[in-house]
Amino acid sequence: MKLIEIVAQAESTPATSNPAPGTVPEPGWVRSFPFLLVGLVLLILMFRNPKGKEAAKRTDMLAGLKKGDEVQTIGGEFGRVVDTRDDRVLLKVDETSNTKIWYSKNSIHKVVTEEKAEAK
Repeated sequence: MKLIEIVAQAESTPATSNPAPGTVPEPGWVRSFPFLLVGLVLLILMFRNPKGKEAAKRTDMLAGLKKGDEVQTIGGEFGRVVDTRDDRVLLKVDETSNTKIWYSKNSIHKVVTEEKAEAK
């Protein structure tokens, strides 16, 4: 019996207070607007890809390799580009013995000659 009395009492009390005379009640969406705004900002931040710029920069660097560029491989070896193909690069790693080695383009870490030019 107590549950029925509680439900009856809840139905008899008004859920919202009456606005003061002469004021316009605000619509329901105005109260939820800040939450929608925060949700939208979080969605934008979640779906951003910060590594996309780095990947594009690396792809441009590998596409721009040309004869004479000094590069460093992922293994830390330095060499000068002798020939480039679609998937590999021929590097001259020793001047005295004229040693040349083919490397995959993906194994090139950075172009050192560009860094020297930027430092000056």
